[in-house]
Amino acid sequence: MATSYQDPDRTRLAVLGSPIAHSLSPTLHAAAYDVLGLPFTYGRHEVASGGLDAFIAGLGPAQRGLSLTMPLKREVLPLLDRTTPLVDELGVANTLAFRSEGGRVVRAGANTDVEGLVRPVAALGHVPGEATILGGGATAASALTASLRLGARVVRVFLRDTAKARDLVGLATRLGITLEVHPLADLEQAGPLGFVISTLPGGAADELPLRPSGSDAVLFDVAYEPWPTAASTRWEAAGGRVLNGLDMLTEQAIGQIRFFLTGDEDELLPSEAAVRRAMRGAVGLPEQIGG
Repeated sequence: MATSYQDPDRTRLAVLGSPIAHSLSPTLHAAAYDVLGLPFTYGRHEVASGGLDAFIAGLGPAQRGLSLTMPLKREVLPLLDRTTPLVDELGVANTLAFRSEGGRVVRAGANTDVEGLVRPVAALGHVPGEATILGGGATAASALTASLRLGARVVRVFLRDTAKARDLVGLATRLGITLEVHPLADLEQAGPLGFVISTLPGGAADELPLRPSGSDAVLFDVAYEPWPTAASTRWEAAGGRVLNGLDMLTEQAIGQIRFFLTGDEDELLPSEAAVRRAMRGAVGLPEQIGG
């Protein structure tokens, strides 16, 4: 790839969050930059809540961007100079790019989590009429928007503390989608489900009564460590289809790489099909989604 991308001297990238030692983002990004022939390095740093501002202040001029995971996806917002419409809509950003513009450094924020959820489900050809979301954190906001983009018009969210669904309720109102809020303890009463996005930490859904409504039913469990989860194993054994957090992580990383290079998370990469195959192979996923 020619050095036509923005700011060629900015070659350093990293993922931040807490905990972060398990993150496979460095593996995914390294595989992509190898295919693209880019001299980028990508590391990982433990940054807890309240530490993001100081970490960013200590970065040098070679820093191109940051991938952000919990608990930083909302904390980054007041540190950004520019945001995409999706960040403004959700109040969540998982990507920060540093750009040199007019003699100053601009911090631009994006959200690629939504497409990280949408693309794998769309690749399966699944069109949900209704969606069930487990959990109410930052990823649940992306899951709500993803469900709408996939075709769902009614979403049910189950979480331990229903009072924490306030942001989701406001988002659903803005999006024009019907949202039902239920305590997680009531999930048994929901019966067989056609489309579920679990945003719960790895293993947290293992004892939940999740049952597929048929062979077309999809469980998208955003966990990937440990994998497979007991919930995903039971779902698949009952005849449903499963996507995992590595499917999401790969696709959201592709969006991040687009944003880091061009400033547009929707602009396709050169040889993107080859990039995707390399990234999926690097983390042990089959070449094709659902394969």
